[in-house]
Amino acid sequence: MFIAPRPGEHGDWYYLTRRGERIIEAEDFGAYVRESLLSPETLDPMLTRRVKPLFLRGDYDTAIFQAFKIVEVRVRKAARLSNDDYGIDLMRTAFNPTGRRLTNRKASRAERERMRDLFVGAIGLFKNPTSHRFVEGISAEFAADAIRFANLLLRMTDDVK
Repeated sequence: MFIAPRPGEHGDWYYLTRRGERIIEAEDFGAYVRESLLSPETLDPMLTRRVKPLFLRGDYDTAIFQAFKIVEVRVRKAARLSNDDYGIDLMRTAFNPTGRRLTNRKASRAERERMRDLFVGAIGLFKNPTSHRFVEGISAEFAADAIRFANLLLRMTDDVK
């Protein structure tokens, strides 16, 4: 709480709490805002443990890389593939629409193909660039969106397996 009713006063008398005073400084307020972008109640525990600390200190490209590395590891394990399988080839194999690994046989072929395309695209777009170079200019909001997208992919992987 940032403000509180002033003890012993009646009416609309409030004061700034110690926590409120601390976040007045721009850096502390920025940390508070970043903290609120990734709620641990809705985030996969692995993302909370390994990615959120990177995000909170502003290391956005590494946080995004780690989030999608976790997706890659989860998919590999769920599809029972080896460490020699990685990246977009891993996603193509795991979500092969005619395969039996992470394919929802109840879905139409077009939906199975789009599932594969979604995972291939996510790894190609979010993990690969951050694993090969430093990506500058990433905002906290963009990084949080990317991490939440990785969170969705983790849920989808868990649901399919």
